[in-house]
Amino acid sequence: MPERGLGFANMGAWLKSLPRMLTFRVVAFSSIWAIIALVVIATVISALFRQVSQRGFENVLSAHLFNLIASVSATDAGRLEGSPNLGDLRFSQPFSGWYWSVEPVSEALDNPLHSPSLIGSVPSPSAAEVPFDREFRRHYLAQGPGGEEIEVLEAEVVLDQIDRIARFRVMGNRSELEEEIAAFTRRLFAYLAVFGIGMVAINVFAILVALRPLGSIRSALAKIRAGTAESLSGPFPGEIEPLARETNALIESNRRIIERARTQVGNLAHSLKTPLAVLMNEGHAMGGAQGELISAQAAAMQKQIDHYLQRARAAAQRATLAARSPVNETLARMARVAERLNPDKKLEISMPDQLVVFAGEREDLEEITGNLLENAMKWAHGKVRLCLEKSQDESGRHCFLVVIEDDGPGIPESQARQALKRGRRLDESKPGTGLGLAIVVDLVEEYGGRLGLERSDLGGLKAVATLPCA
Repeated sequence: MPERGLGFANMGAWLKSLPRMLTFRVVAFSSIWAIIALVVIATVISALFRQVSQRGFENVLSAHLFNLIASVSATDAGRLEGSPNLGDLRFSQPFSGWYWSVEPVSEALDNPLHSPSLIGSVPSPSAAEVPFDREFRRHYLAQGPGGEEIEVLEAEVVLDQIDRIARFRVMGNRSELEEEIAAFTRRLFAYLAVFGIGMVAINVFAILVALRPLGSIRSALAKIRAGTAESLSGPFPGEIEPLARETNALIESNRRIIERARTQVGNLAHSLKTPLAVLMNEGHAMGGAQGELISAQAAAMQKQIDHYLQRARAAAQRATLAARSPVNETLARMARVAERLNPDKKLEISMPDQLVVFAGEREDLEEITGNLLENAMKWAHGKVRLCLEKSQDESGRHCFLVVIEDDGPGIPESQARQALKRGRRLDESKPGTGLGLAIVVDLVEEYGGRLGLERSDLGGLKAVATLPCA
């Protein structure tokens, strides 16, 4: 169950960092732009198709109207006559939406004509509602006998010398036109959607291939961090090659600075070792109160020097990002030593099967766990518990917890901070210098971790050291 929760935490952290990724930004921008472009193209093509279809529809109606006018005449008796053949079978099918009609306007005319498809009548608006144009024609929409929407092209024409006028109307099924336009639009969007998906996929592939050298840089840096490489190596594109060179120069400069600092620290240690040894020997030789005072102060100076030298070495190792130490093996060895030194105490050990690797020096890990384990053994009545757990800190970085508990008297919460101060001893009856927990705090903080003191379920102190994983 914890592994599953850890997986969800990793997924959540990855999703939060996704908008900051260069690959995501480039892919998202190019994909959104491609989608917008395809939508605009589809809209423009659909509008152009509607415009062309509408113009073609109106041209067909105009051709039928001219044919109808040419096929109808008026007799001397005032009857309209003619057999228009508009060349379209839809004018013969009832309720097809395609109709024509010729209606007398002058009182001297009668016998209105209409197509076989027209069963019923189509109302005609007044000239005030829909006026005629200069050619005495007008367009308007109406509802056909079958409930369909039709477009009407109407003209009033003078038939003879005595100015007898008839109204000619040709009607086309506008619903069919709209259905054709809608079908074309659906097919257009479907084809462009397939094309867009393919284009976005190819675009994503091209971007990932183009940004692959950045992944090579990340892998090379990971090798440097893991200690398996000392510099960035490999063929890089011209845009990234300067970055690789500058990074290698920075790594080399950092390495020289650290080596110089180590040399100076080592020289300091060697230069002080002999004078301190002479002082301690002189103190033992003098004897008495003054000799003991000199020996005690020289020993205290030696411990302080060892402490700060160790802290400087830990800071230098942490800066190199190359030191790695197996935690399981180190804790097991420290536990065996503690059991041999404290045969009257029972030590329980709990560690995961998965290998845990500390991003630091083995000596620093031994110093941290050794001080905590020694402190627990010193104060425990009879039982100590050592646990190793993998976890994550607040920033999502992988880390591990070293938890050491005892069944001793423990430390009140009000005095927990005092116990972490250098030289501070809460109980003078036990031997020690008061530097153990302070050294642990310094080392843990040098590696970016933290040390917490809590009340244990066993009744005593619970020390939790959080350290970074490799």
